[in-house]
Amino acid sequence: MAEGKKNLILTGWSRPEYVAAAAAALEALDGNADLAAVSMMRLAAALSECDARYEAIYVLGVGLKWNIGEILEALKTLKARKVKTVWISAIPVAPEFAAEVCLEGIDPATRGFDELLDTPQETLVDAVAAYFTKLDRESVRFYHAYANRVEDRTSIVGKYQALIDAAGFIHRIRRDDTIYEATIQALYRRVKPTEWDKCLVEAYEEFVRFGSRELRGVSPAMDEIRMRIQRVARHERARILILGESGTGKETVAAQIHMQSPRKKGPFVAFNCASVAKELLEDRFFGHDKGAFTGADKQTRGLFERADHGTLFLDEIAEMPLEAQALLLRAIQEGTIIRVGGTEEISVDVRLVAATNQNLPRLVRDGKFRADLYQRISTILINVPPLRERREDIGEIAKCFWLDMGWGHLTAQQLNDLEAYDYPGNVRELLNVLDRARALEEEDFAKVLKEHIAINKDLWAQGNDEDAVSSARPELPDNLNAAITQHVKSVFDKNNQNMTATKEALGISMNTLKKYLAKM
Repeated sequence: MAEGKKNLILTGWSRPEYVAAAAAALEALDGNADLAAVSMMRLAAALSECDARYEAIYVLGVGLKWNIGEILEALKTLKARKVKTVWISAIPVAPEFAAEVCLEGIDPATRGFDELLDTPQETLVDAVAAYFTKLDRESVRFYHAYANRVEDRTSIVGKYQALIDAAGFIHRIRRDDTIYEATIQALYRRVKPTEWDKCLVEAYEEFVRFGSRELRGVSPAMDEIRMRIQRVARHERARILILGESGTGKETVAAQIHMQSPRKKGPFVAFNCASVAKELLEDRFFGHDKGAFTGADKQTRGLFERADHGTLFLDEIAEMPLEAQALLLRAIQEGTIIRVGGTEEISVDVRLVAATNQNLPRLVRDGKFRADLYQRISTILINVPPLRERREDIGEIAKCFWLDMGWGHLTAQQLNDLEAYDYPGNVRELLNVLDRARALEEEDFAKVLKEHIAINKDLWAQGNDEDAVSSARPELPDNLNAAITQHVKSVFDKNNQNMTATKEALGISMNTLKKYLAKM
């Protein structure tokens, strides 16, 4: 290798075989390589950004379905700079691409995997190729040798698997690639979990704590929600009200807000306001001192103290009785609480995120919910649409869940069967269907759904919460201008207060929209 030259390893994203293959390549190169993770869509750009400081580039397991023309141009440029490129993958290359590549002097695959361009190090290719013989999640066991060389292999492999999942999770949430690259380096060096760097330990702990709280979906509505979360999460004093039918994932949205906020290292405490009798709510919120009532044999912290310096998520807040609403309002306004049976005011620093599947403005109008509390908890509104209004998310959620559970890939027919149903119970019901299919070991999802619908036909007979959120506004006033203004406000909230989306939905100009919003 020329003096000062290095290698570059470009590996696929967040699957065990990609990580193990990259670690194997790194070992074959004696650690003399930079690392970068790339997706199919980013591959052309990644190759174009490479320069002559690299002697060789190893592309591991990245498919060739996007920007083929740009990839070929990048390869020509690299070849002119005398940079070797080795492509190793178990996925066959499209014939038209292979033909074009052959024109550039690239030899076809010869070992049951695709090896493109020169292969300067047979040992590297052989080592890496083994990790692409299977692509399902069950194949994670075959990278044991890179996890450790000690007796407690199963435990360590499990922790490395969670770390790999954590790296992908953090990339999707924060677009941070450093944990993924550090994971590959740790696997290459055979670092035991007890000796992981601080950044890996924190990533692992965050995934264990919040890994199940990821928003899945590819619809514009979900993209808008993610963008909105990113914008508002950093404003840790802004209180947020999440609207959505039961089962849409409101608690997941709340957890995402917490994870992306300055409070992410603090506690995230979730509480369902409908889960306890109204007489017990004060004790749940504020705790009690020893001797406060019969049976109070020790001091107990309430939700506000437990969530201090973190986030308190109150689900089904519309179920809270008026008396408890007054107590909650005071705690929010004053930033202090008093335990039941106590006299001392205790300062608490809590970000409040609330959620409901009911029409709060209508409850305010009917005197069932305090107007001042409603104003306090709804600085920002986030509306989570029901699954039937974002059908493109059904397949994505199902695929991710099936893979996360280690059950492999869903077929196109299975996905089509799943997408044919409305899911009045939303995401929660979809996951129930998938669990049923797995428990029954039934691959015919149409059959599973038919049975599911028959069993639950009476459950949804009276409809669901559609009236609660999609119509979360009072009845229109008689005055035309007032009615128009109220409708604009409703569409504005429905689009998560995105002015561009609201303008397009209403079919009006931005100036007209601003005029109506100014009247609110």
